[in-house]
Amino acid sequence: MTRHPTTFGPGLTARLGASLAAVDAELARRYPGDAGTRQPVHTVYVPADAVPPGLVRSWGDRALAALDEHAPSAGALAAALGLPAELAGPVHDRVRAKLAAEPVEDLRIDFEDGYGRRSDAEEDEAAVRAAESVAAGTGAPFAGIRAKSMEAAVRDRGIRTLDLFLTTLIAAAGGLPDGLVLTLPKVTHAEQAAAMARLAGEFERAHALEPGRIRFEVQIETTQAVLGPDGRATVARLLDAGEGRVSALHYGTFDYSAACGIAPAHQSPDHPAADHAKAVMQVAVAGTGVRLSDGSTNVLPVGPREQVHAAWRLHHDLVRRSLARAYYQGWDMHPGHLVSRYAAVYAFYREGLPAAAERLVAYTGGEQGRVLDEPATARALAGYVLRAVDCGAVDAEEAARLTGLGRGELEGLAGR
Repeated sequence: MTRHPTTFGPGLTARLGASLAAVDAELARRYPGDAGTRQPVHTVYVPADAVPPGLVRSWGDRALAALDEHAPSAGALAAALGLPAELAGPVHDRVRAKLAAEPVEDLRIDFEDGYGRRSDAEEDEAAVRAAESVAAGTGAPFAGIRAKSMEAAVRDRGIRTLDLFLTTLIAAAGGLPDGLVLTLPKVTHAEQAAAMARLAGEFERAHALEPGRIRFEVQIETTQAVLGPDGRATVARLLDAGEGRVSALHYGTFDYSAACGIAPAHQSPDHPAADHAKAVMQVAVAGTGVRLSDGSTNVLPVGPREQVHAAWRLHHDLVRRSLARAYYQGWDMHPGHLVSRYAAVYAFYREGLPAAAERLVAYTGGEQGRVLDEPATARALAGYVLRAVDCGAVDAEEAARLTGLGRGELEGLAGR
């Protein structure tokens, strides 16, 4: 090899490496990249007193009935939602198949706002029933509870419900099941996330579980969770306080909107105040492996067909907007929302798949296509295809045929 003159000697390089070693380790700890696991496209939350056996199947059947009544054909669904004609058939077929096979991807049994204040005896029994339901299998790949918050007025009740749920669950299931999700609402201070982490650690030690086994989501529903009294953004502090246990941040549309003084008629996931909060959340978790979820709409697809179609169209457009902004999950409040949720998700991925596959083929083949992509964008393209497969918008075989890449190759390219 030809030797060329340089100025910096190996000693300087070694000294700089030593001085940056702690920084390297800190960056690797804080920013491990994508978690490499499936993320559900939505969270369905149901009050704890309204969770009968077969709830998930019931939601699927009700959604199928709504589809049959209000959009029985691909053309009818396309007209209702404004779908491109070429996507109407595949989207309609896949929505129907999804509602028949796996209508709910993530179920949250709610002991907070949706449940309200009950007697201690009543909530105790509901917590035990919720645990038994999750232990038996809800039919959703992900399931868990949202207990009350760490605010002083409800803290003791929330801790007891969490304790009853986890203690009953581990006994009934013989361990904590895969797909268990816990949600901590209305966080106003990093110490509340730290308290939740301490509870998780205590439970793990008491039951000889692997440290870090219990993780939890944080709902961003208060202005204090976004901006502190000293003017600093506070979202990132929640991740540190959670000691590596925070798995996701979920935006709470209505509590956050109300905290900002937004009139009820304008409380929506696309309000500028919502966009600001979610943009701060997005930057805070970028590269950390912590997932993001948007909120919900409270406009329900009920009543005559025209009213159902209007609610579907509103929900569809909000979901599409969130997906374009890299919020790949949201909250749904009614079985009818499953139709517009999956229609929006499937159309989003199927519409963009050909171009994404073309760019991946060019990138992995070392060719220059119509778009000059860099490694970071290639990671995003691979992640896009994997999300499409995970949610059922695209079959694994179709993705492999279009991209020339198998699942393992896509995961490697995506940095999973």
